[in-house]
Amino acid sequence: MALKIRIAAESAEAPFEQVRRQISEQALSGALPVGHKLPTVRGLAEDLGLAANTVAKAYRALEGDGVIETRGRNGTFVAAAGDAMQREAAAAAQAFAQRAQHLGLDRAAALAAAEEAVRAAYGA
Repeated sequence: MALKIRIAAESAEAPFEQVRRQISEQALSGALPVGHKLPTVRGLAEDLGLAANTVAKAYRALEGDGVIETRGRNGTFVAAAGDAMQREAAAAAQAFAQRAQHLGLDRAAALAAAEEAVRAAYGA
């Protein structure tokens, strides 16, 4: 299984975000399995015709998202991202529920607010 990234120069999306999004999508879909070794920052930058700092920024964002993990000199690997993302989503939901309760919203109002936020984020 190989990492497949295409940078669209005409896109309004920044190149680092294109790299971040495509690696994330491939990791979450299983196209890049957990433990798959990613190219070095410099290697991927050369392959894509990007600056090394651009790829490094994408890798840092992916690491912060829990999608990849760096193991020092051993390299960078796809992490068990689903677990990390599920934990982060659960923590955000818990924080929202506590805040809604603190504001005095009842369950129905809190759920309606959450549903509206999800609808706005994902589109109708």
